[in-house]
Amino acid sequence: MNDMTTKVPYIPEDAPFSGEQKTWLGGFLAGLHSRLVAGGGAAAPAAEATDVKYLDILFGTQTGNAESVTEDAAALAKTKGFTPRLAEMDDVSMEQLATMKNLIVVVSTYGEGEMPDNAHIFWDALSASTAPRLENLTYGVLALGDTSYDEFCQAGKLVDTRLEQLGAKRLGARVDCDVDFEDAAEAWIAATIPDAGSVSAAAPAAEAPPKKEKSGWGRKNPYLSTMLDNHVVSGAKSAKEIRHIAFDLGNSGMTYEAGDALGVMPVNAPDLVQAWLDRLGAGAETDISGQQLGDLLTTSLEIMAPSRDLIRAIEPLAKNDELSHIVGNGDKEALEHYLWSKDALDLLNLNPELALDPAQVISWLKPLQHRAYSISSSSKAHPGEVHLTVAAVRWMYENRPHSGVCSTFLADHVPEGAIAGIFMSPNKSFRVPEDDSVPMIMVGPGTGVAPFRAFLEERRERAASGVNWLFFGDQHRASDFIYEDEISAFSASGLLTRLDLAFSRDQAEKVYVQHRMVENGKDLFAQLEEGGYFYVCGDATRMARDVDGALHHIIETQGGMSSEAAIEYVNRLKRDKRYVRDVY
Repeated sequence: MNDMTTKVPYIPEDAPFSGEQKTWLGGFLAGLHSRLVAGGGAAAPAAEATDVKYLDILFGTQTGNAESVTEDAAALAKTKGFTPRLAEMDDVSMEQLATMKNLIVVVSTYGEGEMPDNAHIFWDALSASTAPRLENLTYGVLALGDTSYDEFCQAGKLVDTRLEQLGAKRLGARVDCDVDFEDAAEAWIAATIPDAGSVSAAAPAAEAPPKKEKSGWGRKNPYLSTMLDNHVVSGAKSAKEIRHIAFDLGNSGMTYEAGDALGVMPVNAPDLVQAWLDRLGAGAETDISGQQLGDLLTTSLEIMAPSRDLIRAIEPLAKNDELSHIVGNGDKEALEHYLWSKDALDLLNLNPELALDPAQVISWLKPLQHRAYSISSSSKAHPGEVHLTVAAVRWMYENRPHSGVCSTFLADHVPEGAIAGIFMSPNKSFRVPEDDSVPMIMVGPGTGVAPFRAFLEERRERAASGVNWLFFGDQHRASDFIYEDEISAFSASGLLTRLDLAFSRDQAEKVYVQHRMVENGKDLFAQLEEGGYFYVCGDATRMARDVDGALHHIIETQGGMSSEAAIEYVNRLKRDKRYVRDVY
């Protein structure tokens, strides 16, 4: 299986088995789970009779971080006498939840306080008035988030509060983790998972946690990779600058699957760093707690996006009525509108006469973070390489050029032959179907086509027989049809069974991918009825929501369903992992 998370069937306390049957079944499943979580193949022989104590571990994730944490939690749980059972949040019903005794939830927050895609169904049921009482449950919640957002770790906070409202008792206090979550998550797991008080036959308490096979490369230790290819794939007259990028994996030992993401560690642009030094009135060699200011601004700190700490600190010093009014009212929408097109330096420049203490300003900034890009290649088609499709973001504000941190780092400062730090970010829920015969429907306008280039290459290399249907679009066909030659070749070979295009500005009335979906709703619904998988990649704020609305409309009209029945149909697709998204 592609998904290394093993989902173990629940055996409720009141299940209709004799004590002997439950003991045997529990031991068998525990042994199977133990071997599979550790990366083994066949199940171990069933253990002798013992009291099996389960620890249920649920995760809600958009990019895979929460799932990685739960795997570490499962390894530790086994050393404490538990038999861990891992599952995505949406895979668990309220009936199953009501039978649990010990529960760990690790959930990330997506966007502005939203549940990740694989937690929506669970949360809707948990927050409903029909949710069961949970007085027999002890639980802990670990929340992952980003303090750049106002609704920091909101998903975890909501789940934690709701479980308490339903009568569950905490194993320990919730911890809210920022983007540097690893150390805090490890400490929370160690402090929260109790001793089971008995030894599971599947994993004796003295057994060390199994070590997951990892390449060793990560956010804190990226692999220094050579750029193999870096060229523009959008047309000369395009309003966008979209690049095809290929990195050499060399002897890194890194592997990936179609659907994964690549983390890239950026370096801040030299001209922006110099502008900061000028504004701070300091030289690059200025010592800040033993480090040179120029180095901090170049490789360590986020100096583009204004942090919440910087906004709060600069507001009373900036003497800007508009900013003070917005911050004073706590109007998040107005603040977002105000910050549009501005970067952190623009806020420092609101009061150009203000003298700034470099050490104090540095304390307002967040660490410079990696950027994750959907991989646009199949490792089977391009062994030893990994490809990206990146839109270089550039704009002007107040006569000063502004640019995306990582996209223009790649575009302007990492030519072919140069080096950049990279690492893999698995996305186990966003995968090509294991069954090569089932239909695959892909919606990916603009750079959202990236993973679907990888999917099509993967299907080609596997000689898959299933239908492949792509919805793609952008502004103008003449300048924005990226990978046109490749996509045309996919179509000509029969690999791409069907291609529907939506170029919004080639006619008076704008046409988008969701319109093409509705136009072809009968065929789309028929593919879903044939067991088809439905994938979406790209902009989350508008495109993905419009596509979701179109999908519900198609199911309602073509399936002759009520809106409620269509919602349940879509939820079933999600539970079956046949409707998955990679949106940002």
